[in-house]
Amino acid sequence: MNGNRAKAMRRGLITFLALLVLTVVEYFIGIQANASIVLLFVIALVKAALIVQVFMHISRLWREEEH
Repeated sequence: MNGNRAKAMRRGLITFLALLVLTVVEYFIGIQANASIVLLFVIALVKAALIVQVFMHISRLWREEEH
């Protein structure tokens, strides 16, 4: 059980760091005078996909139920 918890913590930390980096990139793109709305939208979609996959466990919807 301890190994699973460490794996989950590592995955959460990596996801947090990825979201942090994407947010910083998004900020610097957003403050530009000619900011690309399409690029900002793509970054937002990537961030949303990360959150849904990692924290909401969306992949469990298509697996058999485990007891």
